[in-house]
Amino acid sequence: MDEQILAVQRMQDYIEARLFEPITLAQLSQVSLYSPWYSYRLFKQQTGLTPADYIRRLRLSRSALRLRDKGGKIIDAALESGFGSVDGYQRAFYREFGCNPHEYAENPVPICLFIPYGVKFREIGKEQVFMENVRNVFIQVISKPARKVLIKRGKTATEYFAYCGEVGCDVWGILTSMDSLCGEPVCLWLPEQYRAGGSVYVQGVEVPEDYDGSVPEGFDIISLPAAAYLMFQGEPFAEENYPQAIREVQQAMDRYDPSLIGYAWDDRNPRIQLEPVGTRGYIELRAVKKL
Repeated sequence: MDEQILAVQRMQDYIEARLFEPITLAQLSQVSLYSPWYSYRLFKQQTGLTPADYIRRLRLSRSALRLRDKGGKIIDAALESGFGSVDGYQRAFYREFGCNPHEYAENPVPICLFIPYGVKFREIGKEQVFMENVRNVFIQVISKPARKVLIKRGKTATEYFAYCGEVGCDVWGILTSMDSLCGEPVCLWLPEQYRAGGSVYVQGVEVPEDYDGSVPEGFDIISLPAAAYLMFQGEPFAEENYPQAIREVQQAMDRYDPSLIGYAWDDRNPRIQLEPVGTRGYIELRAVKKL
């Protein structure tokens, strides 16, 4: 992989590890192994943001999640985020999210969080994956209740990279800001009856069946019935190996015969993908019905 990409990734990793500490361009230069001026240029070229803007937006997004989940005093959130005053924090929060942090803490609404995608993963996604050692895939039956899903439709996308090309990657930030039945956003492959002329592959967040809250602009809401799913979970993996981790689980799913445990595939319900997280292994769910 290009050394310049790796240099920017090292800076991103450094920021993530020390997000709420003072971070200088000199420190980023040390980890990038380039001069401060060239480090600044590389970072902006690859991320679209200056290091200062990247850090500010990431701190604000993390503070928003803290306010949503734990509440607390606005002054504590401001100081933790590196702002010298509540006024400065409030102004920055409003510019970023379009709402006041105090109002957001009392009534969290969908906002577009900043999601810091690692630059090296863009390059890894373009590389051909070679399967070497097939590892264990764990399978279990789970039940999902009747529920609604707030989704952002694409046009013709059938997988993640095409979807991002159609709708952009910011949608994940909006979904992450919302409370979810399963604790995180989901990606779905929709059966025909749910597509409404849009893409097969969508991203969304599962909410209760009686949800009557706000729906972000440009989103749709669909209702899904209660259903049983087989959850396929791979072993933990190094983050840079996510393409292989996904391939292993999907190949195991393709080979698996659910009749061995008294089920058949139920393709009337969406297939579900969770965000690839190395520490837990890659997870996909496919609906089943009793034979």
